[in-house]
Amino acid sequence: MQKLKKQEAISQGKMLPLMEDFYTIQGEGFHTGKAAYFIRIGGCDVGCHWCDVKESWNANLHPLTATDVIVLKAKELSKTVVITGGEPLIWNMDYLTKSLRDYDIKTHIETSGAYPLSGVWNWICLSPKKTKLPLEPIYAVADELKIIVSNKHDFKFAEEQATKVSANCELYLQPEWSKRAELNNVIIDYVMQHPQWKISLQTHKFLNIP
Repeated sequence: MQKLKKQEAISQGKMLPLMEDFYTIQGEGFHTGKAAYFIRIGGCDVGCHWCDVKESWNANLHPLTATDVIVLKAKELSKTVVITGGEPLIWNMDYLTKSLRDYDIKTHIETSGAYPLSGVWNWICLSPKKTKLPLEPIYAVADELKIIVSNKHDFKFAEEQATKVSANCELYLQPEWSKRAELNNVIIDYVMQHPQWKISLQTHKFLNIP
């Protein structure tokens, strides 16, 4: 019975495998420089070789935590919460986002879009990966498209993905951190020739903050 109750709580999003949560400065994309509370949910099977939080992939390594506890901690520190992972949409985000919004907290998500969208969001950052492409419905509601550039072929992928989002979606190219020295100037040149795109940098890494 206890196991069934736990499974029910997980399916309803009332318990989540919490890897970490912390108050910091958003380092990437449209909201760069803004204070936000980050909630990192464990579990991901997208498998990006350059992922800098591979320890998030195995959800079993991270304690199942009551969503109410996560929300109560978040509401004390910020009016903006960023849900990230891992891949948070593996889990039901409805209860988490409703609970946050009950406290007038803005809800942002960073997702590959590879799983069905749940939750209610003020901002959706879609970061598609070639290894597991987004499901079609998320393109229409994405506020931000962020493509990680690790080689020159990624520009073609970026343009393909950009044709699927709405005209109001913000477009970003972000150098993969370990290759930034060789790619920064390439991306700068590309954006100057294709000004519909903007450059996103991992400024939190330059600032040495989470």
